[in-house]
Amino acid sequence: MLINHSRRDLLKSSVAAAGLTVPTVLQLQAASSMPAKRCIVIYCWGGISHYESWDPKPGALSELRGEFSTIDTNIPGIQFSEHLPLMSQHADKMAIVRSLYHKQGGHQQGMYHSITGHSPPPGLKALNRTNSPSLAALIGRFQDPNSGTPNAIRVPYNMYDNGTLMAGEYGGWLGSDYDPILMRTPAGKPFRGVSRYTSRELDLKLNLEKSRIISRQALQDQLEREVGETTEYDRLDRFRQMAADMLLGSDVREAYDLENEDPRIRAMYGDHIGGQSMLLARRLTEAGVPVVQVCAGAGDLAGGNGENWDTHRDNFKKLKDRLLPVFDRSVSALFTDLEMRGLLEETLVVFLTDFGRTPKINNNAGRDHYPAVYSMALAGGGIQGGQVYGSSDSNGAKPKDNACTPADFHATALKAMGIDPHAELKDQFDRPFQICDGEPLPLF
Repeated sequence: MLINHSRRDLLKSSVAAAGLTVPTVLQLQAASSMPAKRCIVIYCWGGISHYESWDPKPGALSELRGEFSTIDTNIPGIQFSEHLPLMSQHADKMAIVRSLYHKQGGHQQGMYHSITGHSPPPGLKALNRTNSPSLAALIGRFQDPNSGTPNAIRVPYNMYDNGTLMAGEYGGWLGSDYDPILMRTPAGKPFRGVSRYTSRELDLKLNLEKSRIISRQALQDQLEREVGETTEYDRLDRFRQMAADMLLGSDVREAYDLENEDPRIRAMYGDHIGGQSMLLARRLTEAGVPVVQVCAGAGDLAGGNGENWDTHRDNFKKLKDRLLPVFDRSVSALFTDLEMRGLLEETLVVFLTDFGRTPKINNNAGRDHYPAVYSMALAGGGIQGGQVYGSSDSNGAKPKDNACTPADFHATALKAMGIDPHAELKDQFDRPFQICDGEPLPLF
């Protein structure tokens, strides 16, 4: 299944209405084929359900399709869950891939496969330098940011599964130089007042008005608490200097101060960690950070009991009352904001998740892990919006056509960033690795 309303068709149809000339339209089309300059990765930890998001099944039995109804989007023939009303008006910007699958049913393994594009190795551990790099780390490796600007940043916290640090978010065999720096979001309310922040997240509002020496020392201590857990991290000098540079007056520090943002824009994203993290990602990438990864939840990350997408209990209540409204508002605000600033074509937005949900709702009115088929999406960065690639069957249980893997999805994102998905890089021991095993999907 391929529903494709290309940018070319949309531009042609709007020439008269917008007063555009044909050369102007052609220039816009040509610009859309250029590699993206920056990337925002939105990770839905726990496994956002395809049924309750971008692949609803209105014709399926109620015990399969669930409690939610379906709404039309601004692209004929594409429907979303009823609790994504704002995002439904941005379907023209999105390429939805509904036929993804892998074989990893656990969070550690599923998240690793999704975020790295590679099957997880045996004995998976978070800070293992033989792991594959995350998509954010890999994209950052091919960028050349300004001095003192990180190649990649993660917000607002690490991903955990019931207290266990998740593998896949780091630089892996690229080395510690390419670990995305972890940075907390300086604004937004956590769910029910519960904060999952630890000593690991950099806070660039720390002692901003104090002397250079005190600021450097405070950030140094912060970094040492994060990386001191493992002997594999032995390159502290670069991180110390970068942290100090960011604190002492870089564009990154200015972008970090959300109080400098137009209050109307801040309000558009929502006064919660989910929304303000999306806003921070836009500000950081606009300030020159090549790639920012957002862990997109409503608040905390407390395993199946938290406000993340691992909704083993009360799936529909959690989604309706908190998760989907936060997600819908913050993502829609990001799309609107990028478009208003003329940055959407230059910014690739990548949605990732562990897996989907089981077709049958469990006895706790919840979902269980299901990697046999699920949905993810891309937007901006030369991706043609208004299309669906692949499909799941009528019950949402397996791919129906154009089945594809996380590796294919990664290859597509890398191509959008102007990176050859079949390029080779060498690890710290001079061993060659092909960065991706997949083939780009026809989404351009």
